Amino acid sequence: MQNKNMLASILFFFVGFMSMAQGATPPPPMPPPPPGLPIDGGIALLFLFALGFGIYKAHKISKKIA
Repeated sequence: MQNKNMLASILFFFVGFMSMAQGATPPPPMPPPPPGLPIDGGIALLFLFALGFGIYKAHKISKKIA
């Protein structure tokens, strides 16, 4: 009889412990990833290309006038 009471006490303790370990609420869902690519991905490269093209056009126009 004593073994049954001991076993029942241990099981009752672990059932209470497991129910407390469950947690109250689930974590909130993750937000969706942002769409597409970032806007500022190639701004430096675009600026260098535009600068080079501007220098090329200015040089070509100056040769045409002279």
